Amino acid sequence: MDRQASVPRAGDHRALAWRVRPESPIAAVLVLHGGQVTGLRAPGPVNLPGLRMRGFGCAVERATAGAGVAVGVVRYRCRGWNGDRADAARDTLAALSDLAEELGPVPTVLIGHSMGGRAALRAAGHPSVTGVVALAPWCPENEPCDHLAGRRLLMLHGDRDRVTAPADTLVFAARARAAGAQVAGYRVAGSGHALLRRAGDWHRAAARLSAGLLGLAELPPEVAGALALRSPTDGGLQLPLVGSGSASR
Repeated sequence: MDRQASVPRAGDHRALAWRVRPESPIAAVLVLHGGQVTGLRAPGPVNLPGLRMRGFGCAVERATAGAGVAVGVVRYRCRGWNGDRADAARDTLAALSDLAEELGPVPTVLIGHSMGGRAALRAAGHPSVTGVVALAPWCPENEPCDHLAGRRLLMLHGDRDRVTAPADTLVFAARARAAGAQVAGYRVAGSGHALLRRAGDWHRAAARLSAGLLGLAELPPEVAGALALRSPTDGGLQLPLVGSGSASR
């Protein structure tokens, strides 16, 4: 536990970093990596959670090439969520503010894994956010969801995850739908928390869903159908993510 570490001051830290920044962007995608329950130190130069998300950024760039979509990452001041401080969510909101100031009110999708999924969901009330793709998100009991009314949430979770519970994601998805969000969920058979098994399927799904949320591609029919459901008990929250041959192994 990093109790003795000092926290970088907000004025010394820029939370938004661009991977792709077209001259006149019409939309944006921000990628958020995972972290720790507690940890005040800044992520190091070799940041494995950040490296894990590079494949997602590349997949989004391919799926949106030539469409005027800016692709960026959220840079955290701290490795941990750190209780009520919710540092990752604060950094995400700071990045969204910088994005809106720089690009204007363009529709924005957040892709977050684990702690990054929690941060994306917590920050999704920002006016720029049109949707969230949450990958194996950390969804504690009583995580707020009233601010998600009108947002579109796509939740993906591996059935072999032993770090964040698929059951918690299902409960959160149902609560969010009851609060007025449009929600669809995928269960990724055979995959765990690190997103290494079936990595290609994770990457392609996140990229396709992000493009769909931005109106640049058709959402899969099963997702479109699930987003139209209004009752938490109507289903559409544990759709099977179909693999794509050898790339899904």
